Amino acid sequence: MREILQKLINGEISAETAEKMLKPMQILELEDFAKIDVCRDIRTGVPEAVFAEGKENDEIVKILLNCTSNGRIMVTRLPKERFEDIKDELNPLIDKGFKVVYNRRAKILMVKNHEVTKIGKIGVITAGTSDIPVAEEAKVVAEEAGCEVLTSYDVGVAGIHRLFSQVRRMIESNVEVIIVAAGMEGALPSVVAGLVDVPVVGLPTSVGYGVGEGGFTALYAMLQSCAPGIGVVNIDNGYGAAIFASTIIKSRQKHL
Repeated sequence: MREILQKLINGEISAETAEKMLKPMQILELEDFAKIDVCRDIRTGVPEAVFAEGKENDEIVKILLNCTSNGRIMVTRLPKERFEDIKDELNPLIDKGFKVVYNRRAKILMVKNHEVTKIGKIGVITAGTSDIPVAEEAKVVAEEAGCEVLTSYDVGVAGIHRLFSQVRRMIESNVEVIIVAAGMEGALPSVVAGLVDVPVVGLPTSVGYGVGEGGFTALYAMLQSCAPGIGVVNIDNGYGAAIFASTIIKSRQKHL
C-alpha cells in the first residue's frame, strides 16, 4: 500500500490506477467459502470478526492461517469443544509470534501479535449471573476495540441495593458508556440510564422463561424505556453492543 501511494505522490501512476491496485488488497478470497475484509482493523480499529456458526472447523483454520496480515483477527460464537478440536492446527501462528487466546465464557478466540492502545473506558453491567456470557462477549470485543472495561455482574433489580455502589464506582472511574445486559423483564438499563449522565447500551439477553423466553420481553422493555439516553442492540448481541459503545468513544475522541 505504501509503495502504491508513493508512486501516486511521485506522479508515476494516476489516481484511477492507484485505486485499481488498492481495491484487491481490501478483500482476501479463500477458495469459494470466504471473502475476508483484511483492512477492517486499519479502517475501524476493530479486527475482522469470523462468525463460527455455520462454518466447518477446517474453514475456520484456513481463515486464521491466511488472514493475519494486520496482526489481529477474532472468531466469535466458538464453543470450547470446537476450539479444542482446532487449537493444535493453529501452532504455525504461535510459531510466528501470535498469541492464541480463548475466552470460554465469551466463546471468542482471539489471534493477535500486538495489543491496541486504549482510547477510553466502558462499563459492563449484568442483571444476573446468567447474563454473564453475553456480557463477556461484549467485554472481550470492547477490549480489542481499544477500550478499558470495568465490569459489575449480578446487580439486577431483584436486589437493587447492589447496584448503586457499582454505578458510583464506574462514574468515578470516568467510564464514557455503560453496557447493561439483562434478560427476564429487562428493567435494569432503564434504572441505570436514570442514574447516569453517559450513554447506556441496552443489551437484552435470552435468559428467561414463560413470556420472557427468548429475550423478546427484555428487548421490548428496553425499546420502550422512558429513561432517555438508551440505545438498544439485538438479543444476545454482545459483539454489537461493544462495537456501538466503542464507536461512541472513538467519535468523541475525534472531536477532542
